[in-house]
Amino acid sequence: MDQSRIRCRGGLVVSPMTSAADQAWDRVRALRDNGRLATAYAEVGALAGSLPERRQTALGQLLLGLDPNVVTASDPMVTALNVVITGNGTTAPLKAPLAAAFARNRLLLHPRGQGQYVNDLGDPGSDVYSEQTDLTMCLLDPDLITAELAAVWTPADCERVLRSVGDRIHALAAEHDRAGTGTLVLTTVPLPAWLAKQLVDFQSRARLSLVWREFNAELLRLAAELSRCIVLDLDVLLTAPVALDEPRMRVYTQAGYSEELLCRIADEIAAVARALCGRTKKVLVLDLDGTLWGGVLGDDGVTGVQIGPTGPGDAFRRFQRTVAQLGSQGILLAVCSKNDEHLVRAALAERAEMVLREEDFVAIVANWEPKDRGIAGLSEALNLGLDSMVFVDDSAFECGLVREHLPQVAVIEVDSEPTRHVEQLLADDWFAALRLTGEDRARRGSYQAEVQRDSFRSTSSSLQEYLDGLDTRVEIFGPDGQDQARIAQLTQRTNQFNMSTIRMDLAQVRTALSEPGGDVWAVRSGDRFGEAGIVGVVFHRIADGRLHVDNMLLSCRVFGRGVESAIVREVLAHAAEQGLDRVVARYRPTPKNGRFARFYEEHGFVVAQPDGDTTVWVHDLAELPSHPAHLTVTNQLRRPTP
Repeated sequence: MDQSRIRCRGGLVVSPMTSAADQAWDRVRALRDNGRLATAYAEVGALAGSLPERRQTALGQLLLGLDPNVVTASDPMVTALNVVITGNGTTAPLKAPLAAAFARNRLLLHPRGQGQYVNDLGDPGSDVYSEQTDLTMCLLDPDLITAELAAVWTPADCERVLRSVGDRIHALAAEHDRAGTGTLVLTTVPLPAWLAKQLVDFQSRARLSLVWREFNAELLRLAAELSRCIVLDLDVLLTAPVALDEPRMRVYTQAGYSEELLCRIADEIAAVARALCGRTKKVLVLDLDGTLWGGVLGDDGVTGVQIGPTGPGDAFRRFQRTVAQLGSQGILLAVCSKNDEHLVRAALAERAEMVLREEDFVAIVANWEPKDRGIAGLSEALNLGLDSMVFVDDSAFECGLVREHLPQVAVIEVDSEPTRHVEQLLADDWFAALRLTGEDRARRGSYQAEVQRDSFRSTSSSLQEYLDGLDTRVEIFGPDGQDQARIAQLTQRTNQFNMSTIRMDLAQVRTALSEPGGDVWAVRSGDRFGEAGIVGVVFHRIADGRLHVDNMLLSCRVFGRGVESAIVREVLAHAAEQGLDRVVARYRPTPKNGRFARFYEEHGFVVAQPDGDTTVWVHDLAELPSHPAHLTVTNQLRRPTP
């Protein structure tokens, strides 16, 4: 690559002569000088995406001083998170790049903690165990091990230290899982060359590498063993050209990692935070010419576009393999291309080298309309918000158009070198999730079934005929162990029908299931076109002679079919059968759930009282609504009191 160019966030490459990075930085400084960084936080976050890594720390320093109340009041879409930053060395250098990474994701960092992991994780009175803490970041570096080695040591000595330190971390992480709040993020510890090469024989170096890798493997196993723990593998980040550390900083300030690596770590933490806040992207919208294959379909024809097995065609084939891998894990794939639809479908069907086929996409928009209009149509057809979409195109014009008219959409502009497309697609980790569920893997089939439903609806003479013909089934049941991860995921990802927007991790779901007087109902749905899996959940408890609905959630996939009404009716009937006198429910408004602000009122509830920003609704059970006639409802959990 031309060394006169600068690589910016998200893979964007610009020339200093006409640098978008310089323009973005000038704009940031202007906002700072005018005292508008807090009130223009969304713009600052968008500008941060154009900045090279060397500017990230400077931007983060500016953002750390912002008042969270001013930021969130100016932009309700910004989520402020309390993050304890701790580790074995100096953790202060992580704060600034993390603040910048949060801003790019419309999150606001509020850092906390003493900075020493044994004190923070080992003290029940520390910020780690505060109810206000959302995330604890524990940054581990090689000094974690070397600080406990003698001046003269052997691989066996290092192995003993690694085991001792590993046991300590395991115990602290287990205690956090038991009593902490939020999510704990740990890092693995890369083996530095400056340590390995202190051993002069290759046999000893090999043994050191082995025991060091076993130590990191034990750390990585914590992610599977503990429900509130995530482990970031820093060896993955070091496969890109980045220095592990800077000798002067390591010695003089005890900063274990280089500024560039800290920026990469900050990106990973921001991806975790984004997933915790329900900001994970769900749809990948792809251009075709120059993006998914080489050449121009309209000019080169079906047989002329470049796709495998050699040269540029192989680069496009590798990109398609990456897209297919994302699709296999529940990411919805769609096409938005300026092309003739019949040619697009022919290319996907007839070229044997294609990895992706028509059936891999939930929708294909191929016409000559502006692409922002096509993406907006996809959002409506899939019943998913624009902020759940990522758009990939090689055209600067098309990317600029979508950025301007659909700012909620994440835009990835791939360049003219197809070998870099994979790197650019994955750079911002838009689709990172905390855990994958069976519903995730089945998502493409669910949305393809939705296309069949839309077709069926278009042939129905009325909405009622459509609903009657769907043969919709609703089942309410108690979630078992394998369902609990899906329940947690629904609380994290569901934004529209989420009546109190309480985000929960797996441990919190398990706690809700075990609390005396509390209960969790899972809701499964299906119809003549297929099974939708677990689409809803109700968290409720009995106290003071009343049934309290703490939260109710429903996936947008089943809106408009009466499922939500059936759930409410079952809750009310259950309360009546238990001899209770009323049901109390809560609604807390957010920028996403406003369409359901009157939901409880529409189902016979009346306002009882405001509770801060929450409205409390009450149903006296004097008259229960009937089930929608077009639904078949099975409730395994309603057992009348003898």
